[in-house]
Amino acid sequence: MADPTPRPEIWRPHVTVACVVTDAGRYLMVEEEVAGRLVCNQPAGHLEDGETLAAAAVRETLEETGWTVELQHLIGVQQWRSSEHGEAVIRFSFAARAVEHDAGRPLDTGIRRALWMTRDEIAGLGERLRSPLVLTSIDAWLAGQRLPLSSLSWVRGGSRE
Repeated sequence: MADPTPRPEIWRPHVTVACVVTDAGRYLMVEEEVAGRLVCNQPAGHLEDGETLAAAAVRETLEETGWTVELQHLIGVQQWRSSEHGEAVIRFSFAARAVEHDAGRPLDTGIRRALWMTRDEIAGLGERLRSPLVLTSIDAWLAGQRLPLSSLSWVRGGSRE
């Protein structure tokens, strides 16, 4: 017989991924419309059910920029409360290398364009940055923060013993 005692709701943060893609001192960014505002962000998005964090980062970068990337490192994990929707976000930031660009690929809804910018240009955007996590992850990468991709693992299955 099922336990009739109500359980408190479980807190579930948004799990997101982002890629810091660099080339000759420039970073791959996306200009996107969010809640009526035009903002800039790294290629980033939500983890989908059944997807690894690494696969999500590669997928989101392709969907938002047309760039196929190769992940090199995990930069870090950031925890933040979004000023956009007020909910908690856990963001996994990856360093990636641009491999190939498909200029004809349609970009995700809301994405205006992909562009390459220097760190100073990105910092100069101020309130136009989608979140403070953009510069946090770039600065961590610039400071040499690198974790091996093997730090992440996917444990398959769901059986309980």
